[in-house]
Amino acid sequence: MPPSFKLWLGVGVFAVLQTGLPAGMTGKFPIASAALAAEGGEGGEGGEAGLTLPQSYALGSQEPSDYSYDAAPQIEHYIRHVHDSYAASAKMARRLRGAITEFLAAPSQATLEAARAAWLEARPAYLVTETFRFYDGPIEELEARINAWPLNEGFIDYVEGAPESGLINDLSRSIDLATILAHDQVTDEADVTTGWHAIEFLLWGQDLRPDGPGDRPFSDYLEGQGNNDRRRDYLRLVTDQLVADLDALAGAWQPAAADGYAARLRAMPQREALGRILNGMAILAGFELMAERLAVALDSGDQEDEHSCFSDNTKVDFVYNLKGIADVWSGQGAAGRGPSIRDLVAAQDTALAARIDALFAVAETHVAALGDPWDQVLAAPENSPERLAAEQAVLAFQDLGAGLRDAGAALGVLVVIPAS
Repeated sequence: MPPSFKLWLGVGVFAVLQTGLPAGMTGKFPIASAALAAEGGEGGEGGEAGLTLPQSYALGSQEPSDYSYDAAPQIEHYIRHVHDSYAASAKMARRLRGAITEFLAAPSQATLEAARAAWLEARPAYLVTETFRFYDGPIEELEARINAWPLNEGFIDYVEGAPESGLINDLSRSIDLATILAHDQVTDEADVTTGWHAIEFLLWGQDLRPDGPGDRPFSDYLEGQGNNDRRRDYLRLVTDQLVADLDALAGAWQPAAADGYAARLRAMPQREALGRILNGMAILAGFELMAERLAVALDSGDQEDEHSCFSDNTKVDFVYNLKGIADVWSGQGAAGRGPSIRDLVAAQDTALAARIDALFAVAETHVAALGDPWDQVLAAPENSPERLAAEQAVLAFQDLGAGLRDAGAALGVLVVIPAS
């Protein structure tokens, strides 16, 4: 692995990527100074709960005419896009719940495969929403419960060599929602008890095979055998919680609500609202994907650092995370294309907008070229074609994050990308 990769992973502090800020503006903002050790896991994905947000996303200027655009159409379109995206994710999670209900009603290999397929089908609708993170939005209170990883499987259920491990097999504790939530990431951030990856583990089990995903037997869910009833209850409860949390996010972004986050975003000065939008995009690309999900895993070579390791769905995660960022850039939404961040940037700097378009195209090319399943990429030798392709994707995400930071500077918006 190139030395630069090791450098990215060895610092473990937050910093401002200062290139592209207007002259005299660097080093003047109250951003986070430290607190994320880059160990390949972040419990809540990316550690944003420890990130001190800027007091203001608006860059200062001595020229009254600077940044005199109107972003109201873009902000309104973003609000509706976020709401529609969370609503779509909740809808897919309800379909997943239906498939799990059918599986629990009649456990068999066929119904288990149908439940797994429903998880895979539901996942992209959530992945595109991850660009709505990394600021003070409603997701920050729920993200660790929805999508935390990596997950210590043995904290939930049996694992190889420990047949009695986990809450499911601890008969001193009841299996109810209060117990599950009370034990979520309390003493260790990997002790995840809820969310997409808990459900994934419960459906697939550990991935112990080099040539495929986990292979939990459907017999784990036959009624009345061993601790199966506790496992059945656990799967049902965490699936219900996922649906409830996604419904809550859609509700929090309801465009017509007088007291929701949509109203709050509309009421902000436009560059404060744009700062949130652009930081969500840039941090997902230039830190979360670049470092936490790609470079960390490549550095360790450990399948535990793979995002969706039980189902071997990690390449899909990369594809749809990038799509979520690209949709906000281009103004794509459920109802079609609308006023976009790209439009705003192009009005200020046509060449910059074209450069960022090219960065998206490069990132999409390198993500498409990633090996699949991802755990086989991690197991590939140094300098192998699989690893070299993945390293190119790391660089593409780094460049894309920097390009989005430059877009912020063109709009008079501070973009702060953590440096791992």
